[in-house]
Amino acid sequence: MKKGFTLIEVLVVATIIGVLTAVAVTSYTSVNKRSRDSKRRSDLEQLRSALEMYRSDNSYYPPVDVTGFGNVGDLTSYLVPSYMPGIPSDPSTTQAYYYYATNQSGTNYYGYCLCAKLETIISPINTCSVSLPAACNFGTKSP
Repeated sequence: MKKGFTLIEVLVVATIIGVLTAVAVTSYTSVNKRSRDSKRRSDLEQLRSALEMYRSDNSYYPPVDVTGFGNVGDLTSYLVPSYMPGIPSDPSTTQAYYYYATNQSGTNYYGYCLCAKLETIISPINTCSVSLPAACNFGTKSP
């Protein structure tokens, strides 16, 4: 009698290993997306905190130089280094995925909206009073 594995046994084991590998890769990818989204939400909270400190000192929020949403990088001259060490950038790309808009009455900026593009949300979550730009699916506003 010969000792060894049959072709069927080898194929079954290879299939099981392939399925386990596919499940592991999918789980790993999902965890990475959630981790990056958590960083994005944390970045928006840091920006919110810095904007509130700026308002506390100046009685208004920093203006945005464009109509509608501007890149958060435009806030550098207002917030860095007094209120935060640097403007955060998106964890997965160097492109600007954080945006900022203000509500203005005359020369007074009395509110703001921050938004970002999250990877794990299917439908947009918008707490802003304005519509989000196409590049965003998550927005939060001033208290």
